[in-house]
Amino acid sequence: MKNLTQRPTPRQSGFTLIEIMVVVVILGILATLVVPKIMGRPDEARGVAAKQDIASIMQALNLYRLDNSRYPSNEQGLKALVERPTTEPQPSNYKQGGYLSKVPTDPWGNPYQYLNPGLKGEIDVMSFGADGKPGGEGINADIGSWGL
Repeated sequence: MKNLTQRPTPRQSGFTLIEIMVVVVILGILATLVVPKIMGRPDEARGVAAKQDIASIMQALNLYRLDNSRYPSNEQGLKALVERPTTEPQPSNYKQGGYLSKVPTDPWGNPYQYLNPGLKGEIDVMSFGADGKPGGEGINADIGSWGL
């Protein structure tokens, strides 16, 4: 009969140095393969965040239009979604508390652009991308309400 309280021999407890080194080498190989693929993701995530912000702004603009029969003018801009405009055209049925708590900035820290009338739609809300300039490709490309 085997004694269950018997301690394992030193040979049976723990890993050998060779086993640990093999695991470390495997983890190193995996890291060199996976890390470069993950590193490109922040820019992709910023683009997705910009599209979500623009969709939220567009929703607030549509509510503004529903209440006031028109979108804010270019001069009133997106600020009209946060506080009642004091310039013409005055909104006739402005929602108390506004339509947004604050006007967001794009994921690169730049203000969103608002055009009424828009270049690609009745109104346009856009981010100029990572470079903050119109046009561009890749992460510098414009992201706008027309692409939603």
